Amino acid sequence: MLYPNLHVMKNRFQDLASIDVYQNKKQVKWLVFLVSLSLGLGSIWYTNRLVEELKQREGRQIELFSSALEYAATTSENLTFINQEIIQQNYSFPIIMVDAEGTPIEFRNINFRKNASAQDSTKTLERELAEMQEEYEPILLEESDIRVYYRNSELLTNLRYYPYIQLGVILLFGGLAYAVFNQSKIAEQNRVWAGLTKETAHQLGTPITSLMAWIDYLRNSPVWDENKEIIQEMDKDVVKLRMVTERFSSIGSTPVIQAENVYQVVEEAISYLRPRISTKVEWEIHADSKDLMALMNKPLFEWVIENVCKNAVDAMKGKGVISLTLQQDSDKFVILDIKDSGIGIEKKNFKKVFTPGFSSRKRGWGLGLTLAKRIIEGYHGGKIFVKQSELGKGSTFRILLLGTLEEGSRFVTEGLREGE
Repeated sequence: MLYPNLHVMKNRFQDLASIDVYQNKKQVKWLVFLVSLSLGLGSIWYTNRLVEELKQREGRQIELFSSALEYAATTSENLTFINQEIIQQNYSFPIIMVDAEGTPIEFRNINFRKNASAQDSTKTLERELAEMQEEYEPILLEESDIRVYYRNSELLTNLRYYPYIQLGVILLFGGLAYAVFNQSKIAEQNRVWAGLTKETAHQLGTPITSLMAWIDYLRNSPVWDENKEIIQEMDKDVVKLRMVTERFSSIGSTPVIQAENVYQVVEEAISYLRPRISTKVEWEIHADSKDLMALMNKPLFEWVIENVCKNAVDAMKGKGVISLTLQQDSDKFVILDIKDSGIGIEKKNFKKVFTPGFSSRKRGWGLGLTLAKRIIEGYHGGKIFVKQSELGKGSTFRILLLGTLEEGSRFVTEGLREGE
């Protein structure tokens, strides 16, 4: 029976090891939090158990102390041992003995302020007595009609609050460590991202230059007249490759942000996409005005439109309607809504769709929307999010662009500084 159990445990460990931590980081965070909370609560429970035991022990000690006082007051025998080993050895829990009228006649282990006057000492004693009266019932010395009031020792009091302080420190340290680790991880990802894009732009430069030279050669060759349309389409694709190279170069450096006509930029992006995707996709562009201006880096913003629209085409499986709506929200923002008639997105995945690696396609890389979010929020100081979605009816992505140069420059500078 031992070997099958070991086999089952081995499979479970393999299942745990195969969990995609990045894709399930929210669940992992909750798991870590719950484990930490369980450990903290366990520590609190165990400490409270020790406190209760100490509390009972101190209760027995105060009873013994009171009995010793009462015995000493009612006998004439030699009480040296009782006086030295019981009565005089109380250095821990505070006590106040009062007479029948409630007047303090003796006290032990009461902390008075240094150089306190007699009046201040009396107030301190009264305050301590009031606290003792609320905490425990007094022990009555019947023979002398004296009542002994007491409270927990400083050690017991400190021990009671210690686990809560310990838990708070652990949570604070854990939160600080997580924040530092998370920022370090983001900075490292940004450096890798920037380095990768710069290298990609560099590698694309040589073949693009060569293709441009070959197209110029074909324009001046005898085959031009017979293959004019083909060569022109090739030229458009080379221009597109140059634009892609420019985009990658912009990702790895500070992009130039300037005022652009949003309607024209959107129309140009759609004009390039329309003949290169399914002919069963219908395009609609609506705008409050064709003169809406916003701050952007044109090549990067066109990239965002292409990524969002290509995802929409995939969601519609190459058949449906994509509607782009432009409107002025205020003097500060220009809104672009991209709506499709695809399969829709579950509400729980509204934020996950922008996570690297998240894709509904089996062969998808899950980087398109991640890149779009980085470009809009990191470089343009805007916002991109899922405005609404309904399963089986489609989704709407909303993009907010800044409309003032001062605001745009500030957000772009801050975004780049975070990515350094």
